[in-house]
Amino acid sequence: MLHILGKIPHRVTVACSGGVDSMVIVNFLLAGKKKVTVAHFNHDTVHSKQAEFYVKKFCGKNKLNLVLGRVKGSRGKRSLEEFWRDERYQFLESLGSDFIITGHHLDDAVETWIMSSMHGNPKIIPYKRGNKIYRPFLLTSKRQITNFAKSKQIEWIDDPSNQSYTHARNLVRHKMMPDILRINPGIRKVIKKKILE
Repeated sequence: MLHILGKIPHRVTVACSGGVDSMVIVNFLLAGKKKVTVAHFNHDTVHSKQAEFYVKKFCGKNKLNLVLGRVKGSRGKRSLEEFWRDERYQFLESLGSDFIITGHHLDDAVETWIMSSMHGNPKIIPYKRGNKIYRPFLLTSKRQITNFAKSKQIEWIDDPSNQSYTHARNLVRHKMMPDILRINPGIRKVIKKKILE
């Protein structure tokens, strides 16, 4: 079961990587008769070519409008994660859509809160970024998304970099979270309350 935060209009654009989160969101909205445009951002990695091909094929099969973007700027002193995030949001904000959905979910919110807390500034991912980027699936856990995909036989493509410990978030996700959940099994409920405040 997917939990929705706020109201989703009839016409939306979905930021779609081809991964399970965004593929579930696209399929869920299509099943709800929403008019969906897909926005795919190419991060110029080894996986990116395969992911773009996958999303293109899906959109072609389902007759969906597809908008493509790719890394253009210079990384400078930013971490790779910061650089990708900045470039991705710049692309999304340049689109003409008034309601752009990203695939952020409850586990993302928990990880962000933990990472930011370790730097002395705990942050909750907001429902809305700027004037047109929304995160209506923030109350849905990763497990609920994956279970939904399996129950509806939704296919997706995995990014191998999500298992790499070179990215700080993956260390939190794969190494720290099992222990954090042992210490506080209700941490998702804690963060869910903060999202709703």
